[in-house]
Amino acid sequence: MKVYGEILEDTDCLRKTWLAGRLGAFTGLVASTYHIALYTPETYLEGLTRLAKSTVTMATLGAVFAASSSISAELRDAPEDPMNYFIGGCASGIIIGARTNSVLIGTSSCIGLGALGAFSKFAKQQNWRFLVHPQK
Repeated sequence: MKVYGEILEDTDCLRKTWLAGRLGAFTGLVASTYHIALYTPETYLEGLTRLAKSTVTMATLGAVFAASSSISAELRDAPEDPMNYFIGGCASGIIIGARTNSVLIGTSSCIGLGALGAFSKFAKQQNWRFLVHPQK
């Protein structure tokens, strides 16, 4: 079974979307669990609502990023271009803006996540290492 990074950019868009959505859901579940543990809700329903909101939002962000970057790579015929990841990050930022009902947050999230996505793709292409494991 291939992981997200092993799938070529302009192939298997549905698989990449599914994997990124699952990763986003897991991240949202972990983050919301910590949030509920630190800020105890007054009722069980409030806790369940917080858990569901964060999990669904993060799953949506992951799926939107993967789908939009894959579709961009396919439409532009440039599978290894960092601009695809910028477009994916920007689409995820727009979702954050829609979720918070704020144009300012959506715009800044679009620019920030787009730049982060493009930078991560560029760093992967250049084989940059951020965490270097000690040699034995």
